[in-house]
Amino acid sequence: MYGILTKIATALAAIVVLGFAAPAPAQAAAPAYFEFADITGERFVVQLTDAAKIQHARNLLSGTTTDEPHIMGRIVKRPAPYNRPWSYYLHPGTVDFFSDAFEICDATIPYVEEHLDEAGGPFLPGLIWCPWTSRLVRELP
Repeated sequence: MYGILTKIATALAAIVVLGFAAPAPAQAAAPAYFEFADITGERFVVQLTDAAKIQHARNLLSGTTTDEPHIMGRIVKRPAPYNRPWSYYLHPGTVDFFSDAFEICDATIPYVEEHLDEAGGPFLPGLIWCPWTSRLVRELP
């Protein structure tokens, strides 16, 4: 029981940090769109507007880096025109890259879609989603 409570407390602390930490000043850039896939083979598109994150995504695709290969961010529960057929997307200002994350924010693309009405409660608290098997596939033109 103590282990479970510790995991929950740690996950909630991470969500608070993600939700309230003052972000570093971002270098604004023209939006770039990247597609990632997960273990299910489904694909999902994210919009990046931070120059450093766009460059990191391009470096991952070119093989220049393997650091922080997974994508995370805060879910918005409505469709985005660039991310069809999904009825949710990641808020561009919250998209980031990671190597390791808490299990509480992990889920596959279709699982999030199927349980979107539950997201933000015990499932994906704070609407933070960090699919552990996410891998960039390509940059969209």
